Amino acid sequence: MHIDISTEEFLFNGQAYFLPSLSIDNVIFGFHKNELKVLLLQLQNNPKWELPGGFIYKDEEIEDAAARILTARTGLADLFLQQFYVFGSTQRTRKELLVEAMNQITDQSWLMNRFVSIGYYALVDYEKVNLQPTETANVYAWHDLNKIPELFFDHRQIIEKALQTMRLQLNHLPIGYNLLPEEFTLKSLQTIYETILGRKLDRSNFSRKILGYGILQKKEKHYSGSAHKAPFLYSFNKEAYFKALETGLDKDF
Repeated sequence: MHIDISTEEFLFNGQAYFLPSLSIDNVIFGFHKNELKVLLLQLQNNPKWELPGGFIYKDEEIEDAAARILTARTGLADLFLQQFYVFGSTQRTRKELLVEAMNQITDQSWLMNRFVSIGYYALVDYEKVNLQPTETANVYAWHDLNKIPELFFDHRQIIEKALQTMRLQLNHLPIGYNLLPEEFTLKSLQTIYETILGRKLDRSNFSRKILGYGILQKKEKHYSGSAHKAPFLYSFNKEAYFKALETGLDKDF
């Protein structure tokens, strides 16, 4: 769903189209070559960075809104989005910050009201992301998690909560489907887990647990890029993988 409205109409009559006082902030983590980054954007008149977020149309499901915003910002569709928290502090959307960020805004704008934000996170291969500039935000960049610049509102807190939640949910939800080639080694999958968790995992323990989930299919052929005993290749059992996203897993790392 998308409705074309002018910037002026959005600023001063957005409540005619969107749910008032409710927004979505997507934390888009990007993984590639053993690095984990987060996608941030800059408004044209604001030196601070922020998360790619947006608003919910009045007749739109919240999950559909989160997916629409993600696609609009990254060019990617059909990704697994996880709702992780609601941010509703009375101090999170201060008027002076809005005025500083958007020079066209006035006290009459609906954006000057208090907003509660629903947080979602996604994990993507950032080399596959096609960033989409918008009329008000034309600077996008991937940032290392340990080098995050000054952020707007409470967006640093949102990122920290998303990372904390993703690490906890590694024990209950599978990952890697959109981050690996069709066939891969267990070591490649373990590297993704270690990068997100920020710690090393025991190889044999990881193999035992990940194979115990029943979401991988072992191939008859071996990996050809190893000088030593070549490891087996695996692929995801798509049906089992997506069922596990719905029902969860039961083994902790």
